[in-house]
Amino acid sequence: MNKKYKILVTNDDGYEAKGIKELVAALNELEDVKVTVVAPANEKSACGHSLTLTKPLRFIPVEENFFKLEDGTPTDCVYLSLSAIFQDEKPDLIVSGINRGSNMGEDITYSGTAAGAMEGVLHNIPSIAISQVMDFTNPKGDFSLARETIKKIVTKVREKAFPLRDREFLNINIPFETKSAQMKITYAGYRVYSNEAEIHRNPRGEEHYWLGLHPLNFRAREGESGMSDYEAIRDGYISITPIMLDLTAYKSMQTLQEWLD
Repeated sequence: MNKKYKILVTNDDGYEAKGIKELVAALNELEDVKVTVVAPANEKSACGHSLTLTKPLRFIPVEENFFKLEDGTPTDCVYLSLSAIFQDEKPDLIVSGINRGSNMGEDITYSGTAAGAMEGVLHNIPSIAISQVMDFTNPKGDFSLARETIKKIVTKVREKAFPLRDREFLNINIPFETKSAQMKITYAGYRVYSNEAEIHRNPRGEEHYWLGLHPLNFRAREGESGMSDYEAIRDGYISITPIMLDLTAYKSMQTLQEWLD
């Protein structure tokens, strides 16, 4: 009897999100896989690589091999799954997504989707984050290309092993409204941010703010060969970026030493 290939799935859009349902359906089309889902009970977009340390967390069964984590983050989901569900044998792969919206450039540091993959590679488990670029003014969302892409990538991982070093994960972004596209290996671009926030007042005159969605604006990075994730998406390609958790600015170490001396 063939041993099942164990895949742990999480996301940051919440357990009811269309993207995670599409991801699970796609993975279940592969042969000899066992998919386990542990996802936040509520949307946790832009929560970053955060753990919940100030209150207890609880798994709530949704269906077979599918759990929501009450008020948990994607990092919590992976961390606790390894302690409570996979304590005897780790999953073979972790896939986080399919995120509703892009995760490119420095947005990766905000991303709960990326954080799920980050936590996976911290525990030496091959991990993938996948996101579907969308127009939020018309968010119909077709995940068909994302589904086909993740099946191809997971199949390659199974056949040829995970292609990255320790503490590195794959960050995949799927172009908007595209039925087919070539894959491009990219680097993370430089995102241009604003401080957009909308002020509102309640009936008592108290002020509160909604943080706005930044437009997808990027700037060129000097001296880099190849294509950035944003350029790939702009030109209609699937962007695949290897991300490492080491945040050391190696090129500045000598400059810093000279400054210190």
